[in-house]
This record gives sequence, C-alpha cells and structure tokens, in this order.
Amino acid sequence: MSSHREAPAISSLTAFSGLPTLTDLQIGGLLVFDELTHLDTSATDNWHTNLNITDLYVFRKPGDEHKSILIMNVNPMPPKLADAFDPTALYEFRIDTNGDAVADIAFRVTFSDFENGKQVATVRRATGTQATNDGDSGEIIIANAPVSFDEQAKVTVAGTYTFFAGVRSDPFFFDLMGFCNNSRFTGNDYFTDKEVFGIVLEVPNTALGVQSKVGIWSRVLWSHHTEWLQVARLGLPLVNILFNKSQEKDLFNRTEPDKQKALFLDSFVALLESLGHSASKAQEIALIFLPDILSYDASNERGFFNGRKLTDDVVDIVLNLVTGGKVTTDMVGPHTDYLTAFPYLGQPHGR
Repeated sequence: MSSHREAPAISSLTAFSGLPTLTDLQIGGLLVFDELTHLDTSATDNWHTNLNITDLYVFRKPGDEHKSILIMNVNPMPPKLADAFDPTALYEFRIDTNGDAVADIAFRVTFSDFENGKQVATVRRATGTQATNDGDSGEIIIANAPVSFDEQAKVTVAGTYTFFAGVRSDPFFFDLMGFCNNSRFTGNDYFTDKEVFGIVLEVPNTALGVQSKVGIWSRVLWSHHTEWLQVARLGLPLVNILFNKSQEKDLFNRTEPDKQKALFLDSFVALLESLGHSASKAQEIALIFLPDILSYDASNERGFFNGRKLTDDVVDIVLNLVTGGKVTTDMVGPHTDYLTAFPYLGQPHGR
C-alpha cells in the first residue's frame, strides 16, 4: 500500500544493471498505474486510494522566515478513484527534532464523513509520547475546516496556523512514460494535467521545535477493527520506487524510520554497487536515503535536499545521484500553475 509514484519502480534501476524489467505493476495487492493499468475493482473494495501519499513538500514560507509550509498530497487522480478524504484515516506530518529518527512532534489531520458534497477537517498537534504513539491524540489547533472540492480554495486561519485541504493540480513533474520505457525520456510530463488531494499546513517554526535542523516525514494510518494500521509513509521522493523490489515495498511502507537501516541498508548498497558505484560510495549514497526522512533547516531556502519546494527537480537530482550520472534529466521542468501565496498548489483543472 503506497504512493502511485511507485507503480513503475519498480523496474527502471534494475534495467540499468541489466536485470529484467518487471511489467506487473502491483502495489499492495492492487494493480494500479493511474490510467494505464486495468483497475481490479475487487481489490479496490479493500484498499482506499485516498490513503495513497503521492508527495511530501516542506519549505520556508515565501517572505516570512519565521514560518514553514508542510504539504502532503494524497489520492491520485480524483474523483476517478476516490472523491473525498477517508474519514477512517489519520493523515500525519511527523517531526524528529533530535536526529534519532523517532517522532517528537506530530500534526494529525482527520476528516468527517463526506455528506452532501461536504467534508470538514480537524488538525491536532501532538508532542512527546503522544507524538510517538499511533492514534488521533493531541491538542486541537484547527477545527471544522471546510474541504475544497472545486476551484475555490477554502482557507482556514486559526491563531498562528493556516490550513487548506482539497482537490488541487498535481505539482509533480516527470516523464513517467519515458521512465517506464527503460528511461528513454522524451520530455513528456505525464502529470501536467493530473490532480491530487492536497493537505497544506502553515506553521510557525517554533511549532516544529526548530532550533537548527529537523527531520520530517508523512504517513497515513487507517482505522481497521479499532486498530490503527500504518498503510502509507513517505519522506524523501522516489526512494521506495527506485530501491525496493515489489515484495519489499509494503514492508518499507510500514517500517518506522529508526528501523530502516537495519532492514534495508544492505539491499540499497547492493543495488548501488550493481549500478557501478564503489562499495564506499554506495554506502554513502544509501545513507542519504536511509532513514527515509526529509531533512529541513528553516534558516535557509536552499531547497532539496533541504526540505523540498514545489519547483525542485527531484527526479533529475535523484536519478543523477543514484545512477552515477548515467541518467541526468528526464527533460521535464516545473509546472506553471503554482500559486505564489497559500495554498501554493495550483487550481484543479476542472474536468
């Protein structure tokens, strides 16, 4: 159970090392490759697509060095696969303030039932043991925030926090079809007309516990038979896609960052060595991606790997790094519909 970005992983890096390319794009028991793969409707009865995390962005608020923007995008291609946020789920930003890969602060977003075309959100901030544990505990910082299901961005301001949730233009840019074709890129941006559900939270840096640098990742918990199950998690872009075989993706998704080195470091290093990196270089690169946490220093605006802006070309950066320069670009650049003010994500395309 994981991001729709993972559909093609699936294979491209193994193609560089001469290994067979996988063609069965299976994610958590559900064959789903956006519009390109037949949807197994029996599987979707058990798996909610609006639990999929597509991307995580973290950046300093433009024009205000004292605030930061957190964005978690979920639910690829609405309303085709899901028309609302899941009311049985908890969408969470997790913050590690001391470098131990364990959450010290968590911002938790839950949603009401979707009724008469409407839905509202509640945002909580948990700290200490509450942040470490699963569940929807924490201080309510935003209540009854309306979800936007059309072009109008319904923004909620509560004290020092600003919040948005709703359908938006997908900010991700990538020649996905070229990637699936053994990285024969043509510069065709598959995501230019796609949409997602965005969760955007503006916070004061003090609420992140920011003293210097923190680590941030996102996850989704699903309430099933009174138990919270972690069904999606994402920190850095493309990691699960590029490094893990299909049978390992769900385990990676369910594993907390502080356990990831023990479970995945050897396989990450082995794959990088197969791409031509020396043993020491492979280890160095693997440790950039493990644990799978997005580092963020609010004192500067550098961008990826320091947080991630909407315009950061993470595909070029990551592919160039892991392939040792074999792939430097997919010839696709940022979209042109990003907003200069909150909620920053472009308006939905209105299809």
